[in-house]
Formats: sequence, C-alpha cells, structure tokens
Amino acid sequence: MSGDSYKLIANNKKAYHEYFIDEKYEAGISLAGTEVKSCRMGKCSIKEAFVRIEDGQVYLYGMHISPYEKGNIFNRDSVRVRKLLMHKDEIRKLDGKVREKGVTIVPLQVYFKGPLVKVQVGLARGKKLYDKREDIAKKDMRREAERSFKVKNLY
Repeated sequence: MSGDSYKLIANNKKAYHEYFIDEKYEAGISLAGTEVKSCRMGKCSIKEAFVRIEDGQVYLYGMHISPYEKGNIFNRDSVRVRKLLMHKDEIRKLDGKVREKGVTIVPLQVYFKGPLVKVQVGLARGKKLYDKREDIAKKDMRREAERSFKVKNLY
C-alpha cells in the first residue's frame, strides 16, 4: 500500500519519554463522520490516551477529538471510548503480552492512511527515572556534537 497518502494528525511524544516501545501495531479506529471531519482539521489529541483490552476487543480511552463546528446534533462526546479495529490474532498476542508484569499498550500516533483514520499503538514497558535521565543526557550530547559540527563548518 505504498500508494496511500500518509498524513499525521496527532503524535504522542510523551510516550517515547515515559516508555520503552517494544513493538508497534497499526489499528483502525471506529469514528463518527463529524469526528473524521474534525480530525481532518487536525483537532485531535492523544496525550492523555491509553488502550485497554476488554472481552477480546481493544478500546482507546482518553483520546480527545474537538467537536466539529458545523456538526450540530451529530457531534459526539469529545473524549468518549473508541473501539480500535484489529485482527483477532493480534489482539490475542497483545493480551498475552499485557498480562506480563510492567507491560502496557499506548497510542503513539494518529494519522490518515488514504481516507482512513489509523492509530499506531505500541507495546510499552515503563521507564525508571534513571532511564529518562540517561535519554536526556544522550540527547544533550547529540545536540552539543551537532552544534560543534556546525561551528566548525562555519569557519
């Protein structure tokens, strides 16, 4: 499906800071028409969102889609629970991994793939404070190296 257009709607940068992402999965999302229109305008946030598996179904909690201005009575609750569409074997695999200690599912990004709204979810393990400090130190070192490289190339 390389011909499909890809347009990012929302990104969850905090997830990469808070968790180690082991595996990534793509899931469809069940939305109403006005929610899709709102997503097209970029009015979507997954900063506080999380994923749960209940009765063999995957649900996304806390995803905020602002009400569509021209939607009137067709608008839905902006933070309602939304069903994710995945294959049964993927759901079973995720459920088995989530039952392990310290593993959770977090939404990483929401995007359009052609006309469809997709969510990328990741199998995540929580980071300890020292892991976060280590990541920040690495970023700072890389920034410093890039800065010194730029300064050398200017002269």
